[in-house]
Amino acid sequence: MNILVTGSNGQLGNEIRVASAAFTNFNYIFTDVAELDICNKQALESFVVENDVDAILNCAAYTAVDKAEDDVDLCYKINRDAVRNIAEVTLAHDLKVVHISTDYVFDGTSHFPLTEDMPTAALGVYGKSKLAGENELLTICPSAVVIRTSWLYSSFGGNFVKTMIKLGTERDALNVIFDQVGTPTYAADLAVAILDVFSADNFVSGIYHYSNEGVCSWYDFTKKIHKLAGVSCIVKPIETKEYPTRTPRPHYSVLNKSKIKTTYGIEIPYWEDSLEKCIAIL
Repeated sequence: MNILVTGSNGQLGNEIRVASAAFTNFNYIFTDVAELDICNKQALESFVVENDVDAILNCAAYTAVDKAEDDVDLCYKINRDAVRNIAEVTLAHDLKVVHISTDYVFDGTSHFPLTEDMPTAALGVYGKSKLAGENELLTICPSAVVIRTSWLYSSFGGNFVKTMIKLGTERDALNVIFDQVGTPTYAADLAVAILDVFSADNFVSGIYHYSNEGVCSWYDFTKKIHKLAGVSCIVKPIETKEYPTRTPRPHYSVLNKSKIKTTYGIEIPYWEDSLEKCIAIL
């Protein structure tokens, strides 16, 4: 099976490159915007035909959450319109498709782990654009798989883990929010889960949730990052209202992973164990 991977220079795309070494039953075509602009439907369709593509993994996204409030058109172009292009090409050529989405499709007011069928209520432009992309894909191409994830980090690219290590070595003290709760996701674990989905004998369409196991706040996450990285910095817990941002963040975005575990038999590592692996690489 020839799998086209879009957005392959990002955190997840790079982890797919690493994980692909263990999934040798596939041929991978790694692209980013320089090789393939998925906002151009004609270019996408030509690429799919010329490269005999059997499946698409869409890791491409506009992810600058606060900047999206000023960059609305580009955000929707990448997160909604390009996904519509993928859906239409997928339908026309009978491809498998896995698309990556986000916990930001929820408003964060739940107090229970979020299941795939809970009502969505995105707060900012980023979340609304990602939700619109999900809807476009599943309306046009009901055979698609959407995987929502949260708090993604990796040894590749910029992310919270790297930022906290950097700031922790530069400063004596840091203020970190304690009243936003979720679960970090090591992109390397998500990459393996995605390739397990493609490898499954029965490709079951729909929306799935994936993050690492367990629950923490950004404050807890930072304390663990510093401990594992050997950073001695005072970390002070603060409330969300003390650190205003352009886009509201979900206060609670713990994802329920029962569906993906049951459907695809996927085992999910605990967040602290995965963080330790990532920091060992860093």
